[in-house]
Amino acid sequence: MLALSCMLVTSCRREVPREVPSIHFTAIPPAAAGGSDRVAPIAGRATGLRAGQRIVIYTKAGVWWIQPLTSQPFTTVGPDSTWQNTIHLGLEYAALLVDEGYQPANTRDALPPLGGGVVAIASVKGTGIVLTRPPKVLTFSGYEWDVRDIPSDRGGPNEYDPDNAWTDAEGLLHLMLARREDRWTSAEVILKRGLGHGTYNFTVRDVSGLDPAAAVGLLTWDTEGVEHNHRELDVEISRWGDPRIPNAQYVVQPFYVPANVARFTAPAGTLTYSFRWEPGRVVFRTVRGARPGGPEVATHEFTSGVPTPGGERVRMNLYYFRYASAPPLKNVEVVIERFLYVP
Repeated sequence: MLALSCMLVTSCRREVPREVPSIHFTAIPPAAAGGSDRVAPIAGRATGLRAGQRIVIYTKAGVWWIQPLTSQPFTTVGPDSTWQNTIHLGLEYAALLVDEGYQPANTRDALPPLGGGVVAIASVKGTGIVLTRPPKVLTFSGYEWDVRDIPSDRGGPNEYDPDNAWTDAEGLLHLMLARREDRWTSAEVILKRGLGHGTYNFTVRDVSGLDPAAAVGLLTWDTEGVEHNHRELDVEISRWGDPRIPNAQYVVQPFYVPANVARFTAPAGTLTYSFRWEPGRVVFRTVRGARPGGPEVATHEFTSGVPTPGGERVRMNLYYFRYASAPPLKNVEVVIERFLYVP
């Protein structure tokens, strides 16, 4: 009788159907020409997922590129089934729900089919009018440089206007921090290729009177080198909103390690800032005049935390330090006479 009762209970029980895995977008980036500095937030919701499953995001710019970085190919789904990240822009976007252990390709000509660890796929076109204008390119000191035209968070949220960077008839590079349409816009140029170990020289005309709310950066930066602090080596010229402090510093990132920052005073006149990057060692130096061998102003050697070469590229920028107590009094212009690299 007991066995019969158990059979009856079993036959009456109904299995709850398992929810079919699916992905939905709740925030879609704009459609734009791809580029290493063109980024925007993306977000969505995943349903019917199992423990350990994650999201893989791709952006289509010619081919499908994994997002946000090859070193960070996965996006975590939260307890409320939502996911979000910041990715590089393209014309289309795709999100894959994948099993634990799935290894995505860095680039793909087409999205993968379901199966083999892929349990759900969603794709969508970017929003708005397609921004296909290619980056503005300048030739300076024998190199080609992309001109930044999208925002960044360097020094706080800053917008960049391509009109703020140009070369004149003498071949000198001009960077401007300008107020346009009631908003401050910054300037940045980015070398099109990496150079690696060697000596980097930047000859800059007098910036001793630079507005305290402005900052000049002469640096290397690797967008994907998160684990190497973006391979960032900096010469920074700024008073960071405080006119009482020295106006320049050398930095091996991260800056919050006190031993990674060496401050000094850059005097009036044309100066050449440089750093010699070698395995496990970088030596910064500033001299008077337009040649690397001029009278020395400051020097500092770092032997700790020095990155190895990778995907870094040289950048030169002029931006508004948003944490200053007051904005710039007027437009700021900086002239860079020459960039010289010696292996």
